[in-house]
Amino acid sequence: MFGKQSNKHENILILGLGGVGLYLAKRLIDDEQAVTIIESNPQLIAFAEGQIDARLIQGDAMSIRCWKNAGVNQIDYMIAVTDNDAVNMMAARIAHRLGIPRNIARVRSLEFGQPDSLLTAEDLNLDLIIHPEELVSQEIVRTIQTSDSNEIIELAESKILILATGIAPRSPIAGLTLQELAARYHDIPFRVAAIARGIRTIIPYGQQKLHPGDHIAIMFPAAFRDQVLEFTSTAQKRQQRVLILGGGLVGARVAELLNKQVAVTLLEKDADRAKLLSEQLKGVELLHGDGSRLDVLAEAGIQAADTLVTCTGDNETNIMTSLLGKHLYSIEDDEETDEKRKKLHTISLVGKEDYLILAASTGTDIALNKKVLAANEIVKFIRSSEFHSVAHLHGFDVEVVELTPMPKAPVTRKPLSKLDPIFRDKMIIGAIHRRGEWEIAMGDTQIEANEPVVVICPSMLLKDVRKLFLG
Repeated sequence: MFGKQSNKHENILILGLGGVGLYLAKRLIDDEQAVTIIESNPQLIAFAEGQIDARLIQGDAMSIRCWKNAGVNQIDYMIAVTDNDAVNMMAARIAHRLGIPRNIARVRSLEFGQPDSLLTAEDLNLDLIIHPEELVSQEIVRTIQTSDSNEIIELAESKILILATGIAPRSPIAGLTLQELAARYHDIPFRVAAIARGIRTIIPYGQQKLHPGDHIAIMFPAAFRDQVLEFTSTAQKRQQRVLILGGGLVGARVAELLNKQVAVTLLEKDADRAKLLSEQLKGVELLHGDGSRLDVLAEAGIQAADTLVTCTGDNETNIMTSLLGKHLYSIEDDEETDEKRKKLHTISLVGKEDYLILAASTGTDIALNKKVLAANEIVKFIRSSEFHSVAHLHGFDVEVVELTPMPKAPVTRKPLSKLDPIFRDKMIIGAIHRRGEWEIAMGDTQIEANEPVVVICPSMLLKDVRKLFLG
């Protein structure tokens, strides 16, 4: 929450301009932070010069001269995201000796930084360790366990839920405006917080119409879960069989986490890797083959699977295999009973953040990106004094944050419906904590100071939303 009025702009040193480093720098610069980056690769430096407004230093991440050139005496956070775990961990020791207050590192290996590891985060002088592959693996498992072709996020101590779900052609809410939807289900408190349509994300208003094929994010109290699932035609079921394409760090970890919970088949293209995993992952069915081919997918049992997870190192393979899987799995509705049979749930690992919404709009139910998840954790840590939590809705270009307005903040001066119209397509205040309870915020709701709220806004507009909540 905003416990102090000083909206301090942090000085942040980033080591490494790879995928995570560049994406994180963009996020932090959009958040109006002062960013300095040390990178040894001149090509990455040249590319970044046209992408971000940051101070770029070409040099070795282990060079004390480069660190001093970055002005370590003014640095508030050091974030080491090079491709080398050892460099990142050593950078934390250097930062600690140089007196940098907060230090963060990306470490791929799970042998470091865990509470029971030989070297814990405290031993490494790290305030936060980011394991990108572990983050995305845990997120894949969470989405599989949560629902079928949908996502549910818990907020406000699990009192408020956000359901992300698609609108089928025969859905009872297809073709309705949001006002008509609210009138039809007036006895259920909810807000449609975002609409993903094609590659666009819409922050909706009352006259916005819901179209077949849209994906919507709908917020509601947890007590009304069954009613919302019913009127959105969202069927939930227990996952019985999961097919994973790609036996890299993510695929192998997902198989390990899901093993003994559901039936898991792992399809790996490299014969040596498949043999190694077959020895390590007891209880998982290991197959060797190219999962981008229709015949291999069919032989792997795609039509018997509930969920397909594509997590190879190739974006196009992951996206296109999801489409192939849907094609092989597709079953027309039973015209006699008019009951829709189950469909394949697809989750894809997508390395380019620009592909996330494209993937979600073409055939992937949920598209995940390691850089986005890692950056979210880091931004959340840096802004922990202001935001209770930050979550990203997969398939939507929006963030979900819990925050508290300060006295005399602009957001407290008028009812929500009377706020400046420029905010109409920039944010939705979906829920408010009042009199000890969480409730859905409506147009006539007026926010009071020190009342926590849940806000949905486009990813790059967090800084504008924050200004509304400052006194």
